[in-house]
Amino acid sequence: MSEIVILSGSPSEFSRSEQVLKYLGTLLKNEHFSVTHISVKDVPYEDLFQGDFNSPAVKDIAATIQQARGLIVGSPVYKGAYSGVLKALIDILPQDVLKHKPVLPLMTGGSASHLLAVEYTLKPVLATLKAHNLKGLYLLDGQIDKQSVNPIIDDEVLQRTKKQLYYFIQLVNNPALAEAVTY
Repeated sequence: MSEIVILSGSPSEFSRSEQVLKYLGTLLKNEHFSVTHISVKDVPYEDLFQGDFNSPAVKDIAATIQQARGLIVGSPVYKGAYSGVLKALIDILPQDVLKHKPVLPLMTGGSASHLLAVEYTLKPVLATLKAHNLKGLYLLDGQIDKQSVNPIIDDEVLQRTKKQLYYFIQLVNNPALAEAVTY
């Protein structure tokens, strides 16, 4: 069983979102968590296109998420929202797949004008899956160097990201606290 699942909604292997999520996974492993990284690229496109919630791949992803103690979900901003392929996956996951689970939402984008995409698009859809959403993170493309081991190059953003990650860790380590906290 994986303690933490990181779900990437980026259709690109080398996107800024993907690199930040991998970095957060490294930080979690340094804190002695087992981490499973799932990407929308891992799901057969036929399953997503046909909405096949009974596919073995989708059932495996759902089981992995349900057994985890926490989830980080990340996506680049496309047209003011999370990626369509992430939505396609979310649509075929069980309705309560995130019940009683702390979830840290993260988005990356090229403009500060999409800052509220986390609040108005990603967090509401995660809430429909019964997630305990934490305060989301939004990083601008200019704050990320996807070629670097630590892709977050802005010190203030890095500190804010680590603060949210360590708050997430507290909730993962204390499920009773996670259920008691109103996000």
